Amino acid sequence: MTRFRVLLPLTLVLVSFATAVHAFKFSDDEASARTEQTAKTQGSAGISAACRERLKNERVLVLVAERGNNGINADQGRYGLHFQGIDRRLQKQGMRTFSQDEIRKQVAQAEIDAHFRNDPDAALGAAKKLGATLSLRGVISSRRAINPVLKINEVYVNIGFTLVGANGRVISEAGAAAESYAGGDTLGMALTLLNEQADGVVGRLLQGYCAASGRKSEK
Repeated sequence: MTRFRVLLPLTLVLVSFATAVHAFKFSDDEASARTEQTAKTQGSAGISAACRERLKNERVLVLVAERGNNGINADQGRYGLHFQGIDRRLQKQGMRTFSQDEIRKQVAQAEIDAHFRNDPDAALGAAKKLGATLSLRGVISSRRAINPVLKINEVYVNIGFTLVGANGRVISEAGAAAESYAGGDTLGMALTLLNEQADGVVGRLLQGYCAASGRKSEK
């Protein structure tokens, strides 16, 4: 009888924990499904035929970096797959992009670093070397916290994108965010996040471009 009394509370704790995990998983799956559907519906929405023609004349410099405890790491070799995820979607819209090899040959690392420090002269200089008409910066960031219910580590990952014109002015911004119970593979989580939400992110960035270029053509 004593043994039964000991086992009963333990069983209730395990059941409660399993229920909480299941509830989170269901919520997480539901959120992922909504995100995927949103990405599909927003990927090309709001881009007119006239704007699509303008996009074909744009040449985009794509750069990716990660913000960590020691500042910004803008070594482009670390972000090849992240770069490709955005690059492919820009090309689908008819835009001309530059490969990482082209960027590495013509733009110094110091100029790329300055690009992420919001140095307008460095940003314009890097774009000018390649003949880019637009620059797209993506910054990966993360933070860690303890889940108050499950008492386990959570990692929140965010990727913020900024589309900048040839004059150095910001045209549009968009971001993607997610949370996971994964360990320290921030870049891996960022890649998963990017693959899930990149269509929607690029769609929002280009909608901002279309709105800005439309206003300019009306003047």
